[in-house]
Amino acid sequence: MKAAVVHGVNDIRIEDYPDPVAGPGEVVVKTRVAGICATDIKTLLGQGIPKDLPTILGHEVVGEIAETGAGVQDFALGDRVAVYPIAVCGKCRYCRQGRHNLCEDEFGLGHGIEGGFAEYVRLPRRIVDIGGVVRLADDFAFEDAVFAEPLSCTLAAARTCRLEKDRSVLIIGAGPMGLMHLKTAKYFGCEVMIADLIDDRLALAGNMGADHLINSGQVDLKDEVMRLTSGRGADVVIISLGIPQVIEAVMKLTAKGGVCNIFGGPPASEITLDPRWLHYQEIMLTGTFASTPEDFRQCLQRIENRKIIVSDLLSHRFTLDTFLDAVEKAKNQEMVRGIVTFA
Repeated sequence: MKAAVVHGVNDIRIEDYPDPVAGPGEVVVKTRVAGICATDIKTLLGQGIPKDLPTILGHEVVGEIAETGAGVQDFALGDRVAVYPIAVCGKCRYCRQGRHNLCEDEFGLGHGIEGGFAEYVRLPRRIVDIGGVVRLADDFAFEDAVFAEPLSCTLAAARTCRLEKDRSVLIIGAGPMGLMHLKTAKYFGCEVMIADLIDDRLALAGNMGADHLINSGQVDLKDEVMRLTSGRGADVVIISLGIPQVIEAVMKLTAKGGVCNIFGGPPASEITLDPRWLHYQEIMLTGTFASTPEDFRQCLQRIENRKIIVSDLLSHRFTLDTFLDAVEKAKNQEMVRGIVTFA
């Protein structure tokens, strides 16, 4: 099969790769659409690159069942499916609590096994057994369904942040994940402020329903947030980028009794935190990583039922032959969200 194969830092090649084979309890999916995530780009640049190379990245995958292994009863060849990408154990204390994203023995597409930037992808028994292969209706567009995985990460954050109607939410960063946080917060009925340095991104956020747009390069972010919240700060601050200096600078925009969520994956670093502020203001400081299979299934339902519209997030389509162009555009922040399509 043809695949985008990672050989090292900033070294990805479009080449032939051995076809996957379904073992007992496994399935092989013919990839129809794979989403391009910022995590893939960070990995290519050396942040968390897999130890075992060469390999294939890509963890946002939808397609059709191409092969079923021995013992698989619930799927037939040609079934249209979306894939939850984490192979969790289902047995550790976190899995038993329903917090599968914190599994003590997890691996997954693009980290541990080959991912979806290929014509075919093998899904291990663990993903099948946990309900991570979800059948799609015939009229559910692959290009919409592929957004369920990243959107589910924002749903996990919404649960941690206790989003509910009329809460004020400040989203830092209007990149693709920031925009998905916006859509999720609006789904819950929140009033949303979103801050970025790029006017085009903010304009897009406005078109997607943001209540307040803040260009933090043109106005003082703190002054503007306090003006919009009558001096209280935001009930929820979601930091949708991984820059430690920004994280440190915006935490105190959280209102008393509020939640500050570090969502964007930062590099290993240290920031300064005032424990007196955390204590007396009763701030909940938290992070969220990935999502659970249930988050994933819920997002598929909300996308299919058009409770959350995702089609306006798609800005670029690529094929494997133009995949290197996709990588460059993603590196240079020249697209909102890109996908790789397969015949």
